[in-house]
Amino acid sequence: MIFQRAIRRELRNTVGAVFTTLFTIVITVMLIRILGDAAGGRVASGDVVALLGFAALIYLPVILSLTAFVSVLLVVARSYQDSEMIVWFASGLSLMRWIRPVMAIGIPIVVLTASLSLWLTPWASRLSAEYKETFKNREDISRISPGKFQESASGDRIFFVEGLSSDTRNVENVFVSQSRDKNNSVVVAQVGSVSVDARGDKLLELRNGHRYDGTPGAPDFQTMDFGRYVIVISSSHRELEDNKSSRVLPTAALIASPEPSNMAELLWRISLPIMCLLQMLLAIPLGFVNPRRGRTLNLMIALVLAISYLNSLGIVQAAVGQGRISFSTAWWPLHLAAFLIIMLLFFWRNNTNSRWHPMALLILGRQLISRKRTVAS
Repeated sequence: MIFQRAIRRELRNTVGAVFTTLFTIVITVMLIRILGDAAGGRVASGDVVALLGFAALIYLPVILSLTAFVSVLLVVARSYQDSEMIVWFASGLSLMRWIRPVMAIGIPIVVLTASLSLWLTPWASRLSAEYKETFKNREDISRISPGKFQESASGDRIFFVEGLSSDTRNVENVFVSQSRDKNNSVVVAQVGSVSVDARGDKLLELRNGHRYDGTPGAPDFQTMDFGRYVIVISSSHRELEDNKSSRVLPTAALIASPEPSNMAELLWRISLPIMCLLQMLLAIPLGFVNPRRGRTLNLMIALVLAISYLNSLGIVQAAVGQGRISFSTAWWPLHLAAFLIIMLLFFWRNNTNSRWHPMALLILGRQLISRKRTVAS
């Protein structure tokens, strides 16, 4: 049909423009944040591009959902504004006939959103976390530089190295202060070197030195001389394995381990494509615009409803994560309420000439009241 082909063509153009705008804004904000982390020494400067790509994949499902909603809303509002909907209704077509061309563009977006949310986003989150953890593990070694007191990334050690040996393989006159579980210890050595064991742990090997445990003058103060002393600077294997937050777990792992935090993350991943589909349907009746009054107010109301939908989903997710609501009880009521609101709005806007339309019933009621007053007088 000519109308539907025109709608699909305009939707494709609008989706491209809206996606480009939203994606550029999000990527710009993320680039500024990542560059700030790189400048502050929290991430490696060589990892900026990779971290930016992972951030794009993480935020892409939400961007696609907003793109679909805003695109449909703009196209419907423009049709009302340019009086094209008058021709649409005069041709005997209802507002429900918009669903087919919208879904022709929207279903691929929903499928892409589901793929990103269920598979690619967890993968990107895990790789991003591994990049950051790897840099933290590498950071302690880079801090052992001659002539400077440097604190470890975990904050429980302070290193000082006076200088390098003639072959630059070893460091000389090493000072290490450790504080763990309210126990303080100081290690000094003539020579030290950094190595990596078979498991990937970074080790600081000290030779010909002394260790002092406790507070000088206290009964438990101890001293020890050593010929060789090894300190684990960082354990990359252990730290990477301990990174088991729900955001980085695959969807299959979330289902296999039904803890509250995992179920909350699973609810979020499943809800994103459902919300994308429902928001596109919601945008069709919300796009109504009175050509004489402009479309600013209607668009603002529509955006407020979309943001409220997203925030409500976040509240439900938090409740599941805290164990106050079970996953089976929480995942569907919000979407069902959104679907019922969509049906109500379609009924409201679909056929204003029907005698059962709320506005027609309201006008009829006013006429009856006016007639009763006329007869009574």
